[in-house]
Amino acid sequence: MSRLKIAAIAVASLLTFGVAATSAQDTFVAPATPEAAVAAREMLMKSNGATLKAAGALSGPEAVAAMQTMLDNFTNMEAVFPEGSNVGDSKASPAIWQNWDAFTAIIDTGKSAAADGLAAAETGDGTAYGAALKAMGGTCGTCHQQFRIK
Repeated sequence: MSRLKIAAIAVASLLTFGVAATSAQDTFVAPATPEAAVAAREMLMKSNGATLKAAGALSGPEAVAAMQTMLDNFTNMEAVFPEGSNVGDSKASPAIWQNWDAFTAIIDTGKSAAADGLAAAETGDGTAYGAALKAMGGTCGTCHQQFRIK
């Protein structure tokens, strides 16, 4: 399969996921059990990783969808880390709940970067869009260094 076809499939998948995530934002319900919280945050983190990986090659409506997905994910992130949800195969460090303010400050930084990326994507400002992607990637890295068990 050619690289062009692979890229087209990846973008189509991202768009489909972005639309689903945007729709899900309207109906997001916090997980009811610790196990559901772990599963929800694993899905959210995988979504963030896949979206950021593809986002640099996107523009127009695809970039808007990617940034909306990121904004939705950061908006819902606190809800998938309820106290007592460090169960099973969770990679969440207990430091999250011991340093909740620092943890949520990182989430707020990511949410702000995602909002900036969304605004840049909507206006077609490639420079600001790239800066927002870099900021989100840095935010994810900072959080994982401080609050993820390796």
